Amino acid sequence: MPVELLPVVLLCAAIALACWLLSVLTREYSWVDRVWSLTPILYVGYFAAAASVLDPRLLLMTALVALWGGRLTFNFARKGGYRKGGEDYRWAVVRRRMPTRAFAVFNVLFIAGYQNLLLLLLSLPAWIVSTQAPSPLGVLDLVAATGMVVMLAGETLADEQQWVFQVRKHAALNSGAPIEQRFLTTGLFRFCRHPNFFCEQGIWWMFYGFGVAAGAPWLNAALVGPVLLSLLFLGSTALTEQITLSKYPEYAAYQRRVSRLLPWWPRRERPDQVGI
Repeated sequence: MPVELLPVVLLCAAIALACWLLSVLTREYSWVDRVWSLTPILYVGYFAAAASVLDPRLLLMTALVALWGGRLTFNFARKGGYRKGGEDYRWAVVRRRMPTRAFAVFNVLFIAGYQNLLLLLLSLPAWIVSTQAPSPLGVLDLVAATGMVVMLAGETLADEQQWVFQVRKHAALNSGAPIEQRFLTTGLFRFCRHPNFFCEQGIWWMFYGFGVAAGAPWLNAALVGPVLLSLLFLGSTALTEQITLSKYPEYAAYQRRVSRLLPWWPRRERPDQVGI
């Protein structure tokens, strides 16, 4: 018997409303960021618990999403995301660029509404699995699970490298020591300007694969989530890089050398490009 979607849809709507109300009351707009690593665990956990039979595939999916959420929550917390004033710096930039009324509409429709809906859509592979007859785990499950673990490891390493770099950078700034490198270009960041973004997308593409492994067709409702997430990252990455380039003109040379999202060997700059 398929698990009903209505309870999670209502929960998603309630969380979106709470995020919007809190943003209006506090004038901080990172409330969705604060629940980003938590709500998929709730949704996937519900689909697993509400299934008519104990499904090993759903249990595996729940465990992997819990692992993803725990890691992301830890990283967000240590950066101060849950503290008062821990708003994502990009929202302040967006507010300055938009008229007040336009940003208010943007807050309702995109920040609180669309992003919470996206988190539900990313969780839909668990619902898709619940609509299929239970079947033993197979090769596709192994591929999806291994892919998620590899992407989680990559994202963890990228975040750790960025954390260590930023801690050392701010310690040097506070002590008045010279800063030779103002942004990270080593480690995983030597092969991709945003390895954590790449891995985050990969995690949810792998998660989508569980629905196919359960017997659903390749073209199913769960495909919408990872597609929209990839589109979201295209826009957010562009904004992030605009801000970075405005602070560090030398970032342009890094952009020419290193792939934006897909990891690849860095390119060599031509002599006529050096210093541009």
